[in-house]
Amino acid sequence: MGTLQSAPASAPSGNRELRWWAAAAGVVAVGTGVMLGEVAAGLLSPSVSPLTAVGGAVIDAVPPGVKDWAISLFGTADKVALLGGMALSITVLAALAGILELWRPFAGVAVIAVFGAVGVAAVLGRAEATATAVPIPLLVAALGIGLLRWLVGRLREWQAGPAVSAAPAGVPARRRFLRVLGGTAAVAAVGAVLAATVRGAAAAVNELRSKLVLSTPVSPAPPVPAGAEVRLDGVVPLVTPSKDFYRIDTALRVPVVDPQQWRLKVTGLVEREVELDFAALLAKPLIERHVTIACVSNEVGGDLIGNARWLGWPVRDLLAQAGPKAGADMVLSRSADGWTAGTPLEVLTDSRDALLAVGMNGEPLPLEHGFPVRLIVPGLYGYVSATKWVTELKVTRFVDDVGYWTPRGWSDRGPIKTSSRIDVPRGNSVPAGEVTFGGVAWAQHTGIGKVELRVNRGGWQQADLAPGISKDTWYQWKLALRLDAGRYEVQVRATDLDGAAQVEDRASPAPSGATGYHTVTVDVK
Repeated sequence: MGTLQSAPASAPSGNRELRWWAAAAGVVAVGTGVMLGEVAAGLLSPSVSPLTAVGGAVIDAVPPGVKDWAISLFGTADKVALLGGMALSITVLAALAGILELWRPFAGVAVIAVFGAVGVAAVLGRAEATATAVPIPLLVAALGIGLLRWLVGRLREWQAGPAVSAAPAGVPARRRFLRVLGGTAAVAAVGAVLAATVRGAAAAVNELRSKLVLSTPVSPAPPVPAGAEVRLDGVVPLVTPSKDFYRIDTALRVPVVDPQQWRLKVTGLVEREVELDFAALLAKPLIERHVTIACVSNEVGGDLIGNARWLGWPVRDLLAQAGPKAGADMVLSRSADGWTAGTPLEVLTDSRDALLAVGMNGEPLPLEHGFPVRLIVPGLYGYVSATKWVTELKVTRFVDDVGYWTPRGWSDRGPIKTSSRIDVPRGNSVPAGEVTFGGVAWAQHTGIGKVELRVNRGGWQQADLAPGISKDTWYQWKLALRLDAGRYEVQVRATDLDGAAQVEDRASPAPSGATGYHTVTVDVK
């Protein structure tokens, strides 16, 4: 008479228990990805994270009646209720992903991939989203998928029993699965604490920012001249939306500065040290100006440049209060994260509109762009002028102090070089006949006098130059050329209002900014 064989001692007792463990694996995998994604968002994109983006999309999508019902039911805790509902939904879907992955490989992966796609769509739909926010939902999905595959793989080893398990000798598959599940859950818990710490501070400051009412400027920005935009598809907007504005800085984590605690000190070679808080700054006679700023790392034809409408108090007025002493020729500005820039004193005290900026395009500065206060200086590259989260202006001398980038091989003055760029057409073939080229040109604080194009190194042809907002902004241009089928090299150059032409010789950005004609190849069919 045969002997009944029992299941291996280490195997789960039944399908129901197996499904519970698979569900736990899914929750832990997705939870770890979400929490570490929130940490990444706190460091790289404090204005928006995958969770806040999805929550915002839900709020935008629900009918007004549902919103009113939620407010009447939950009161001021309506957003807490929303986040709780999101957490419950994510938990259920993550558990489902774990069960599906055990049942059929990659079925659970598909669920998490949908998570990622929804996150990307939600982030792209938020007005405050920046380029650094977009990859974070993809990072969350990739991490969740990798952890799910790993945890379910360990669960399958347990299911198979010791005879076929790949677990190391002496380590039962059950113990190994529970160990990795618990370890991953611990990582998720640590991530939750870090996310709460990092994003909690950012959320509090963002709340203050959202309620901030900026002062009305005593001198509003001059109106944009008629015809200043060439209205050609592919040419960048004349005024860059804040969410699309380039961001280059050394901050691994965007500094979160409480405006109520912010102070700016003017120190160094001055007759009187001055200290200013945020309320006092907002009470000053603020002015509004369009100013184009650029990064010295911008390559020829690059996009590390943008034009915005800035609201702030002229730096020259603040320095006049302090009274710079004879011999001073530099102002060393310092950021809340310790970064410094050395700016020539003369450009902060002359007639140009160098600002302690508090507003950008009609709103308080975004966190990523220096909230609550930053410097904007027309005519200089950002590495010597555009200090974000500014907390100190030290009046000094170039022989005594250096900014962050100068000892790293960059020049100490940083005037922006006249340049121009072809935005369209670029990268695609175009039909033969009339081909319209368009782009931008800039020579901040001098202004652009003309823009010219040449084809295949032939003669220069003058483009139609739109009027600039001011000499401190870029200008748009366009030119229609008749081209037969073939391949063409097209170059652009600008001449400033003083008659100085753009430098033709090609040079890399280091140490003082790139030079050379922007050149594109156009295939005409």
